[in-house]
Amino acid sequence: MSSLSVYHVSSPELPNKVLTHFEDIAATLADKGVRFDRWQANRKIEPGASQEEVIAAYQEQIERLMSEGGYVTVDVISLNSDHPQKAEFRAKFLDEHRHGEDEVRFFVAGRGLFTLHIDDYVYAVLCEKNDLISVPAGTPHWFDMGEHPHFVAIRLFNNPEGWVAKFTGEDIANRFPRLED
Repeated sequence: MSSLSVYHVSSPELPNKVLTHFEDIAATLADKGVRFDRWQANRKIEPGASQEEVIAAYQEQIERLMSEGGYVTVDVISLNSDHPQKAEFRAKFLDEHRHGEDEVRFFVAGRGLFTLHIDDYVYAVLCEKNDLISVPAGTPHWFDMGEHPHFVAIRLFNNPEGWVAKFTGEDIANRFPRLED
């Protein structure tokens, strides 16, 4: 189940609130300029589906979002606990960073924890299958796929270079809960 835990930066051990209803999560994030949505495939996706098959299953939604947001690149990332570089991939995303563009992810399968640092609050968004999150450009955040990752996500980018991060150098991400496997 998707969830949103909201913390004050001074109290990483205890969230101010925890939301589990889609509408509550979407409304709370929308107030901060973050899009949280749900998509359904227009065809069944089989385990082991190729990037092309995954994109084709969501083609209508992808095209609409690309048109709305000016995204020029789309790809699929898939990681599981057998991946030989899972620890390196996890570490790459765990430190607080920003992007010069929106970070858009749609979870086709599995789950991941996007944590956003906005003003004096931290918003930990547990995204699961069918969840779409769009983190606005410039928003400090980090992502945790867990020690035993399992997710397939469609990624959309405004630039053809794909994922480009500017790390903040802050250690805030180390103080907040990580994704529990």
